[in-house]
Amino acid sequence: MPKITAPDGSPISALCFGCMQFGGTADANDSRAMYAACRDAGINLFDTAHLYTDGQSEALLGQFAKPAREKLIIATKVAYTRGSGRANVLATFDTSRARLDMDMIDILYLHRWDPETPLEETLETLAALQEQGTIRYIGVSNFAAWQVMKAQSVAVGLGTRIDIIQPMYSLVKRQAEVELFPMALAEDIAVTPYSPLGSGLLTGKYAAGGAGRLSTDTRYAARYGQGWMQDTANALSALATRMGQNPSTLAVAWAAQHPAVTAPIISARNVGQLQASLDAMQFRLGDDAYAQITALAPTPAPATDRSEEG
Repeated sequence: MPKITAPDGSPISALCFGCMQFGGTADANDSRAMYAACRDAGINLFDTAHLYTDGQSEALLGQFAKPAREKLIIATKVAYTRGSGRANVLATFDTSRARLDMDMIDILYLHRWDPETPLEETLETLAALQEQGTIRYIGVSNFAAWQVMKAQSVAVGLGTRIDIIQPMYSLVKRQAEVELFPMALAEDIAVTPYSPLGSGLLTGKYAAGGAGRLSTDTRYAARYGQGWMQDTANALSALATRMGQNPSTLAVAWAAQHPAVTAPIISARNVGQLQASLDAMQFRLGDDAYAQITALAPTPAPATDRSEEG
């Protein structure tokens, strides 16, 4: 497993907290309470982005993290808009550092693939930030495996590397198992997947008539709108009831248990909503339970599609 640590040498925690809701659906008080609950549970990896909540996410995280900065791994993301050219990366990173009120950021992700900017320009920029000591690790988010390896080839030529990736992964979004996870294991790249609850689908709340992103955001409704996905969510809830567990705990624990996964990114709007995901920190599925949950959703075909070979 890749050796990503906090500045004081503390190992990376088994879960990451995603601060996307800070300053948005979670006000400052709820945000602070969730940060405190995460620290009490042993989480030291916190993820945000330049794009989130018009900068409030970074600003609030910076305030909360300041007293324990050396014990924490702080990650942010740049270049979701306006491309990954040098000028945009540097400008957005400077803004992010100012909001966080930090001289150094542990992990800087490219938020998504940019087909227009030469990778050499982007990676030279990140390598220079690393050499200056303003970032410690380089990451990429929402990249396909071939894109990661193309970036890795350029990075190695510059004397650095892609240390960590951030793909989507949950029981109902398993595409990462096909190429991203085998690549990460082979190349010793850390993996912090997001949306292990399928944007709330796997909590069971929608089947119970609850509301959330899937009922208010057309993008998420389309992403998780296939009938089999709801069937899987219902089956997970039924299994959780039989096991005496919360379906959110099972969903996060299942995502965390893949050998390639370093730390799934959990998130919430308040502590009450967060607790079931935090419980996965102390919960490990037995082999039979892991297999039962895995069987609730289709396993994607291997990259070669020669599934008959096992």
